[in-house]
Amino acid sequence: MSGLVVVGVDGSASSLTAVAVAAREARLHGAGLRVVHACGGPVPWAGPPPQDGRRAWADRVVAEAVDRARAEAPGVETRHVVVAAEPVTVLEAQSRAALLVVIGSRGRGGLAGLLVGSTAVHLAAHGSCPVLVVRGPPRPGGPVVLGVDGSAAGQRAVDFAFAEAALREVPLVAVHTVGGAPGPVSPGAAAPHPDPAAPAGRERRLLSEALVGRRERYGDVPVRHEVVRGGPRETLIEASRSAQLVVVGARGRGGFTGLLLGSVSQAVLHHAHCPVAVVRGEHRVRGEGGRGGGW
Repeated sequence: MSGLVVVGVDGSASSLTAVAVAAREARLHGAGLRVVHACGGPVPWAGPPPQDGRRAWADRVVAEAVDRARAEAPGVETRHVVVAAEPVTVLEAQSRAALLVVIGSRGRGGLAGLLVGSTAVHLAAHGSCPVLVVRGPPRPGGPVVLGVDGSAAGQRAVDFAFAEAALREVPLVAVHTVGGAPGPVSPGAAAPHPDPAAPAGRERRLLSEALVGRRERYGDVPVRHEVVRGGPRETLIEASRSAQLVVVGARGRGGFTGLLLGSVSQAVLHHAHCPVAVVRGEHRVRGEGGRGGGW
C-alpha cells in the first residue's frame, strides 16, 4: 500500500457515487481507502430523529459506504471513521495525511440552486492534498483534460494530470485558451488581437513550455495540445463532456490577492460533466516523497 485516499460520506446519493470513484482511485494507486463521516454539523434529516440516535445513523451511513467501496474495488483495504465535528474541519484535517480527498459535489442539507456544496468548494480551496469533486460520471476511455494557464502555481496540476493519465492509460489533452471571438470586450478582458496567428503562436509556445520535462517522465502518455480561442471556463466545461477527469489549478493568472480558489476553477466545479480535480500549488503530488500517510 503506497498511500491513502480519503472519501467524505454523509448518506447522500452524491456521496455514495464519490465512494465508488474513490475506491477506483485507491485501486489505481495501490492505496488504502478511508471512509470518513463527520457528524458534528446540522442534523441530516427532516422531522423526528431516528429512534436509535444520531450515532447509530452515522454508523449505518459508513457501513453502507464501506459495502459500496468493497463491491467496487474488492482488493482495496477499506476502513472507516466517524468524527463528531463539522465536515469541513474533519476533511481538511484528513487531507493532511492523504494522497487524495474525494467528495461528492453536493451532500445533504445543501441549498436549492447550488450546483456544488460549500464543503466541496471550501475543501478545494483549503485542502492539503489534491481534491477530487465528483461532478458527473467519468467517461471510460475518455482522456484526462488539463487546463493550462502557464502560471507557476499550475505546475502541480500539470504533474498531477500526467500521473493520472499514466495510471489510467489514456491520453492527456492539455488545453490553453487565447482571447475570444471578435466582438465586445468585457471590462478587464484582453482585447482580440488583429492577427489571430500571432497570439496563437505565443500561446502554443506557452503551452509547450508548461509541459516541458513531463514527456520524458511519462513517455507512454499520448499528449494532445489544444490552443482554443474562447473563454477558459466554457472551453473546459465543454471538454469535460467527453473526459473521464478534468484537472485544474486552484488559482491561475490574474487572480485576486486573498482568493484561494479562482473563478475558472469555481466555474468548472459548478458546471463540469465529469469529476474535477483541483490541485493547489503547494500540494505534494502523488508519487513524490513516498507514503502519503497511514491509518
